[in-house]
Amino acid sequence: MNYNNVPPPLPQANATQARPYQDEWSLSTYVTQTMRKVYVKMFLGLLVTAITSWLVLSSETLMSYFIHVSEEGVQLSGLLYVLMAVELGLVFGLSMAINKLSPAIASLMFYAYAIINGITLTPVFLAYTMSSIALTFFVTAGVFLAMSIYGYTTKSDLTKFGTFMVMALIGLIVCTIINIFWANSVMDWIISFAGVIIFIGLTAWDTQKIKQMAQETDEVNVSKLATLGALSLYLDFINLFLYLLRFLGSRD
Repeated sequence: MNYNNVPPPLPQANATQARPYQDEWSLSTYVTQTMRKVYVKMFLGLLVTAITSWLVLSSETLMSYFIHVSEEGVQLSGLLYVLMAVELGLVFGLSMAINKLSPAIASLMFYAYAIINGITLTPVFLAYTMSSIALTFFVTAGVFLAMSIYGYTTKSDLTKFGTFMVMALIGLIVCTIINIFWANSVMDWIISFAGVIIFIGLTAWDTQKIKQMAQETDEVNVSKLATLGALSLYLDFINLFLYLLRFLGSRD
């Protein structure tokens, strides 16, 4: 798991900036169009990540900058670790400074993150067969779609549930770090199973949270909400994919 792939907190909407009603648009239509922007940007981010990984895997020259394959196995270059740190900075920078950034800069940071993540995920794609990666992707997409629809349509308030999921995520990260040194295979499977459950839950909660913010966000801030919402759901998708890959992936 990449520790930078943690859903960032979305900024609290300012009630005084709530979008005024207009005769030609109902609130429902406004929210639907805002959510569409979130999903489109999220999809483009995933597409950028996939294309980047494919380009690196297709070029021995590019791959040599990040990965060294030998008889002893796969070794990650120092540059790859630097990019992982940059990823972490982009996520927290975008999450915490979203209100100070212009929409264009926020979008640029999101797509820069998607590109870098495509590079840092290359060792994962190198370890598994393409058929199992494709299978895991489609399973992830199906689960993600179902939970996102649930989060969008449910009348239940998922706030307490989401808070519990965040606490569980913190516990998951702690257990993962401990198991890096412990190297217990049973614990690794438990962590993987917990990761799947946690990110399934976070997908529903993040979707509801983004929808609620869309109801309170004015048109000026829609682009920023679309970027941060896309990043949040993108991270849910990527992490769900990585944990499912541990169960569904077949190694070469």
